[in-house]
Amino acid sequence: MKLYYDLHIHSSLSPCGDDDMTPNNIVHMAMLKELNMIAVTDHNSARNLPAVKKVADECGILLIPGIEVTTAEEIHLLTYFETVEETMDFGEYIYDSLPDISNRPEIFGEQKIMDETDAVTGHLDKLLLTASCHSIDALCREVRHRGGVPVPAHVNRESNSILMSLGFIPADLEFSSLEVAEAFPLQGVNPAAYRVLYSSDAHYIMDIAEKRNYLNCDANSAAVLEKIKTIP
Repeated sequence: MKLYYDLHIHSSLSPCGDDDMTPNNIVHMAMLKELNMIAVTDHNSARNLPAVKKVADECGILLIPGIEVTTAEEIHLLTYFETVEETMDFGEYIYDSLPDISNRPEIFGEQKIMDETDAVTGHLDKLLLTASCHSIDALCREVRHRGGVPVPAHVNRESNSILMSLGFIPADLEFSSLEVAEAFPLQGVNPAAYRVLYSSDAHYIMDIAEKRNYLNCDANSAAVLEKIKTIP
């Protein structure tokens, strides 16, 4: 079936995410935009995924659990897993690899952990906008070892993209998919060599993607990950 998607959304766990990016608001906006599938991919943490999963299941939206990891090279890497539990475990691995720099909410924004009613149940202390100590090649190996799929984020943007940081996409990283920002031209990459994903990187509720891009596969996370792992 056609799964209309937005596979790069931030909740208010990300300090740069708007306060309106709550589990219920995200899922219900996806419904209003007639999306079948979303991924909430906060910076370097998965702590809001259990709440989003509960709301998404109640509303019939497929959630692909994920995290947007900042590698040691300052590259943003989307990491997708089959289950929330696997993603939470990987999230703790990433959180432990961040430097011991506390968030300053008055400067960077709050890092809210929420439940399925959008109630704030806690805050994360470490600043999630810092970089992991792990390199992109080490993280790709770790993600795949755990059964996940790594996808370079917004490769055609000037900030935190693999092309800006490295100047090219190393063949030995064996990416099958890339995320491309629709608002920017794609240069230096042959799109026919990859599955190209277009997602919003939404930090504000109205920026969640419209019903435009889709994957044609079964409506379960295992099938979606398998699709992302294959070049069309």
